[in-house]
Amino acid sequence: MNRRILIVDDDREIAELIDIYLRNEGYVTELAHDGQQALDVFERQPADLVVLDIMMPHIDGLEVCRRLRREASIPILMLSAKAEDMDKILGLMTGADDYMVKPFNPLELVARVKSLLRRSFQYSAAGPVEKEEAGIVRLGPLRIDKATHSVHVDGRALHLTSTEFGILHLLASSPGRVFSAEDIFQQVWKEKYFESNNTVMVHISKLRDKLEQETGDKLIVTVWGVGYKIEG
Repeated sequence: MNRRILIVDDDREIAELIDIYLRNEGYVTELAHDGQQALDVFERQPADLVVLDIMMPHIDGLEVCRRLRREASIPILMLSAKAEDMDKILGLMTGADDYMVKPFNPLELVARVKSLLRRSFQYSAAGPVEKEEAGIVRLGPLRIDKATHSVHVDGRALHLTSTEFGILHLLASSPGRVFSAEDIFQQVWKEKYFESNNTVMVHISKLRDKLEQETGDKLIVTVWGVGYKIEG
């Protein structure tokens, strides 16, 4: 199955460049050049992944990301001309799974897209046998099903992004064990970790808030100077 990717950027040259590279990899692509158009396109034909610029007319990328997150858990790769850490944190806190700064290497963007799609769909593509073998992780009120990529809290579905699910499954599979930010990044993102990378911190914060809102408890504990864990 060819994955569908929505490319959103008001700079038509950049959008078309991304389009060429992704189509060469066999993806089905659709382009939008402002926030409202992106939302209209997605409503008409949902995508498996969105490449989303921040600075756009009508509705900016951050607001588009917020609105998409209300109805979909698909991976979002955010693009921005702003390289400051706070801009990156804001993008990730809004709901993006990854963030790239312009100008970027198109080959790196393709690699990021592949990584995001792999993390997002590696579980849902599992057949009945794999699902049975994978089993279910239960932790307090949480029921985490790796095969269906779903989480329930006392029977209620918990809406998580693929990245948040990956972090939760990792921590919950080894309750009490402390995972460093480097451990989490390498196991969930499958990429080399850089010391200044605060991506894990941002996603942990979002995940912790969602869990606390549903359960009333701070399930994810920060062990200062070491990492993060979930108590068994």
